[in-house]
Amino acid sequence: MEKIVIHGGSPLVGTIGISGMKNAALPIIMGCVLVKDECIIENLPEIHDVTVSLQILEAMGVKIRMIDRNTVAIDATHAQCGSSPLGLVNTIRASYYLMGAELGRFGRSRVGYPGGCDFGVRPIDQHLKGFRALGATADIVGGYVDASTEDGLKGSHIFFDLVSVGATINVMLAACMAEGFTEIENAAKEPHVVDLANFLNACGADIKGAGTDTIRINGVPSLHGCTYAIIPDMIEAGTYMIAAAATHGDLTITDVIPKHLDCVSAKLREMGVTVEEGDDWVRVSLDRELKPTNVKTMPYPGYPTDMQPQISILMCLAKGTSTLRESVFDNRFRYIDELLRMGANVKVDGKTAIFQGGGLTAARVRAVDLRAGAAMVIAGLAVAGRTEIDNIHLIERGYDHLIEKLQAVGAMIAKMDVKESVTILQAE
Repeated sequence: MEKIVIHGGSPLVGTIGISGMKNAALPIIMGCVLVKDECIIENLPEIHDVTVSLQILEAMGVKIRMIDRNTVAIDATHAQCGSSPLGLVNTIRASYYLMGAELGRFGRSRVGYPGGCDFGVRPIDQHLKGFRALGATADIVGGYVDASTEDGLKGSHIFFDLVSVGATINVMLAACMAEGFTEIENAAKEPHVVDLANFLNACGADIKGAGTDTIRINGVPSLHGCTYAIIPDMIEAGTYMIAAAATHGDLTITDVIPKHLDCVSAKLREMGVTVEEGDDWVRVSLDRELKPTNVKTMPYPGYPTDMQPQISILMCLAKGTSTLRESVFDNRFRYIDELLRMGANVKVDGKTAIFQGGGLTAARVRAVDLRAGAAMVIAGLAVAGRTEIDNIHLIERGYDHLIEKLQAVGAMIAKMDVKESVTILQAE
């Protein structure tokens, strides 16, 4: 068992480079199953979910060759449909992209029900609706999602009942080699949807409109290999932007697409934070008191739900009343109990949290999910004293070399064995 230990209260100063986007890398890795050829994927983040995704493919007969720590060659020529290990599939949410990839290539799919962070009910009904519109049967049986078609997938018109990133991506994967024309309406617009479309097009697909609410796909007979670089991770970048503000620091965050960060930058500016932008960098600094704000999570280009826990830390630190409303997931405020341990003054009413700012104190807390874990790190960096964070495996699912990056900009942060942590604490 390991934990993160932080001696906080010092500003973060310097430069942090951003890794490839987790939420783009995972569907692209799974999308390689569509290709009977080698794909070289660059700028992969070195994180747990990428490792598990590659292990799943390898167990399916896919040839995996690491070129360097951020580049992998994936050859799915001999992939075996329906052979993904349940024990691995159950551990990550993105494993459900195998459904669309297998269905698109083999005309059938059998994948265990996905895992991932617990935000309450996370149904896949829109995914199944899309598969059925393309002519497949699709049902959940005995912990598996089974889908198949007797005479191949056929292009269709699909209107999602709600905006779903996962369903949009899965239907794109399934439809890119379906016979005829597919139109997806009320599609998700997130940058990783666009990145997947660009990857598939680099492999020979014909996808237009990604990044808008209508995606048009002309099915092609087959796909070929390519070399493709993952876009920068806007959630990682946003996390460090908020950490800079929380510590009254001065961070330059490089290797980013500033346009993807507009919603975070706007909220930080509302709170009195200085945000400067260049072609591929943002600089975040704060030399005054934080102002309160109100945030409502929305599908892109609105404020992202994956940045919701992080900005809650600024609401705890800002003097005055701030309101945080979650409109995407049912149960994303589970981390509030951890903030209460740190002295936060916050009340939750359904999907709304109301913060009376005034500060936090160091405490022992835990990560309840990936992004909530990142919020606990920010809180520990912001307050003087020793903060310990348990369940850090959840944080490692999505942040590439978090400890090393923060240490390089002045954070007193380390990962250590629980027993080692106890020994050091007793010595102090």
